[in-house]
Amino acid sequence: MLRLLVYWLLQALALLIVTWIVPGFEVASISSALIAVLVIGFLNVTLGALLKLITLPLGLLTLGLFFLVINALMLKMAGAVVPGFRVNSFAAALVGACVLALLHVLFRVFLP
Repeated sequence: MLRLLVYWLLQALALLIVTWIVPGFEVASISSALIAVLVIGFLNVTLGALLKLITLPLGLLTLGLFFLVINALMLKMAGAVVPGFRVNSFAAALVGACVLALLHVLFRVFLP
């Protein structure tokens, strides 16, 4: 349970780092970031998994890069739903998805 809580907080921290790096991301507060992480996770588990399954041949053809587009769509959708979290454009969502993916890899490598 503690591990899940730490992982949730790290994801919110990653989202806050993305707002500092990528122009076009806006997070009003830490509580908005925490809620946004929950919504993004829920969207990725439900709609994101379905879209990744449907577009699996395209994902394999592009060596998985198309899945970043799906993650960008999930970020854009979460920005439309969560108050205090906004993604201004699809380009910002795509760059944000790339930065989030890199931050998640770094968290996994450096934090066991």
